[in-house]
Amino acid sequence: MTMRKQTRADRTWVDEAIRRVEADATRSSDTHLLTFDLPGRHGIDLYLKDESSHPTGSLKHRLARSLFLYALCNGWIGPTTTVVEASSGSTAVSEAYFARLLDLPFIAVVPASTSPAKLKLIEWHGGRCQVVDHPGQVYDEARRLAAELGGHYLDQFTYAERATDWRGNNNIAESIFEQMSGEAQPVPAWIVAGAGTGGTAATIGRYLRYRRHPTRLLVPDPEHSVFLDAWRLGDRGLRSAEGSRIEGIGRPRVEPSFIPEVIDEMVRVPDAASVATTLWTSRRLGRRVGPSTGTSMWATLQLIAGLERDGERGSVVSLISDGGERYASTYYDASWRADQGIDVAPYVAVLDEYERSGSLAGVIAGKPGCST
Repeated sequence: MTMRKQTRADRTWVDEAIRRVEADATRSSDTHLLTFDLPGRHGIDLYLKDESSHPTGSLKHRLARSLFLYALCNGWIGPTTTVVEASSGSTAVSEAYFARLLDLPFIAVVPASTSPAKLKLIEWHGGRCQVVDHPGQVYDEARRLAAELGGHYLDQFTYAERATDWRGNNNIAESIFEQMSGEAQPVPAWIVAGAGTGGTAATIGRYLRYRRHPTRLLVPDPEHSVFLDAWRLGDRGLRSAEGSRIEGIGRPRVEPSFIPEVIDEMVRVPDAASVATTLWTSRRLGRRVGPSTGTSMWATLQLIAGLERDGERGSVVSLISDGGERYASTYYDASWRADQGIDVAPYVAVLDEYERSGSLAGVIAGKPGCST
């Protein structure tokens, strides 16, 4: 990022740019909070915050809006700035949308594992994709490109937790509590949210403390991600040689926006469990959801099983992070799953038994599951 003095003409442009971004928020309003009917009766009301209904189809629309506003108000983006991001796909899709809204060039640095549908969406919104071999290479390449072009590296992994106003301003946590206010059990016992940058978890965890809610935060973590171990061991220097296979969540390093102190519980979710529960959730909803939603739902089912076992009642909120259409050629394709060595059969069997019996007992200890 190059330093320069902002001119009066730039301030006029920034005023108009902020108006356009804010107008998008007004037009798109908020996302839906859905009730989700579980097989059997558990004394727990489950709700899904449907972030796939944003204009760019994912939770990352909120983050992209916040990152652009943050950069605009800091004077980091001007009328000719090339905007660059490191992303596994969904954030870049949303950022390409906002860059086009402001008539700015946009480049996304993405790992080779990113789904082809996401790459097409980035380009459809006017962005350009630069592919690297390993997820860990995206940071340096994005930084290099921004410096070479005199542009701005949005750096979602650093700024996600600080660009979003966690006190309110229609952040996701405030939205959940407003939408829950008329429900039978309006204050959730738990909110379940995965971590990619860590920004959503940080926003929710901080908001719970700020508003003094008793709600606890559960963050599921996929295989090959370091977040859970960092949370458990207190070591921010951890690295993984492999990247997460669940697009959108899990990282090979502890991102700056990951704030472990605001998380009450974390669990490890096997990739096959994530994918099996993605397919199961999609079938029950009548439409496809993305794989990170499956990760959260598997952890949510385990959580509810534990609450039921302990005789507790209450409400739980989880997230639909994005839609499944962009994963048609990957997680929804049996041949792709076989090539990746993802065997969903054991987890499908557990979920099928749950459908038949209405009991969540098979989702907890002694069956395929997850570990703390």
